[in-house]
Amino acid sequence: MKKLLLITAILSLGACADLASFMPSSSDGSASAGTRSKMQSCMLAEAQSRLQAGTLFNDTISATAKSIAGTCTKKLALSSMGISEETQKSAENIIANLRNMSAQ
Repeated sequence: MKKLLLITAILSLGACADLASFMPSSSDGSASAGTRSKMQSCMLAEAQSRLQAGTLFNDTISATAKSIAGTCTKKLALSSMGISEETQKSAENIIANLRNMSAQ
C-alpha cells in the first residue's frame, strides 16, 4: 500500500508542478533537457527523503508537490550560482556557533 501511495505521490509531483515555470528558459523558451532531468531527480530524491522521514504525507498532495518543487528550485538555483549544499550547511554551522557563543 505504501509503495502505491509513493508512486501516486511521485506521479502527482510531475502532474501538479509545472516544471517549466520553475526552470530557467533557453532562448527558444523551453527548459533544457539537462535542467529538467536535474529537477526531476531532485524531486524524486526529496520525495524519498520525506517518505523515509515520515513527512511526505503530512499535507495535501498539491501542497507537498509545491513544497518539493520549491525546495528543488532553490537547490538548483544555488547550484547554478556555484553555491553547493555543503557551502550552505557550513554557513548554517557558523551561524549556529555564533548564536551559541552569544547565548553564553
